[in-house]
Amino acid sequence: MHPPERIGRHRMERVLGTGAFATVWLAHDDELDAPVAVKVLADNWAHRLDVRERFLSEARLLRKASSSRLVQVYDIGELPDGRPYFVMEYADGGTLADLLDDGPPPVPEALRLTAQAARGAAALHEAGIVHRDIKPTNVLLHTAPDGERRLLLADLGLAKSLAQASVLTMAAGSAGYQPPEQAEPGAGIDARADVYSLGAVGYELVTGSVPGPPGRVVPPGRLRPGLGADVERALLRAL
Repeated sequence: MHPPERIGRHRMERVLGTGAFATVWLAHDDELDAPVAVKVLADNWAHRLDVRERFLSEARLLRKASSSRLVQVYDIGELPDGRPYFVMEYADGGTLADLLDDGPPPVPEALRLTAQAARGAAALHEAGIVHRDIKPTNVLLHTAPDGERRLLLADLGLAKSLAQASVLTMAAGSAGYQPPEQAEPGAGIDARADVYSLGAVGYELVTGSVPGPPGRVVPPGRLRPGLGADVERALLRAL
């Protein structure tokens, strides 16, 4: 896949990730002399007005929430072929999924990361938004100027306002992180759906394994001997 040479004032460098509906590129903003991420709708979906609207909705919801715990949207535009794109903050540390490739981190670090992800979800909920797809690949790691690593929630492609989420009629989410009420069409959801997904992310950070389906979750202490009872209780309660 060859990137366009430039999008707006941004000089394209390489692909960061490709999904079913869009590609994210690493680019350089020559005016600000800073790296950015540019998300572009895939050309095979450009004719679908509903997909286009969902793509643009993600940028609007991120702007609406406007939190340092979420990926920031800087600009939005349209390519000459009509495909929309938006320019975002670049997270240089990859994702929680990348971090888990090296195995689960120490328990205190796993809990710190889970708490940061939860604060990102709380920022969305305060803005009246439910994410609906919190999972390790949608939690980014960013190195702050002081060298501290902080988490950013990203990919609001499935996100909805809480008012809309209460009457959703289609299933959504990702296996292993999907709350049971989100797996069945017709079931309304609220912020508790994200609490379940956060519990699944925390479980995986602590144990290295994705939890089983509701009602068949192996207590995390069996997979991580010596885990404190309070930690196990919190993870199981979220699930």
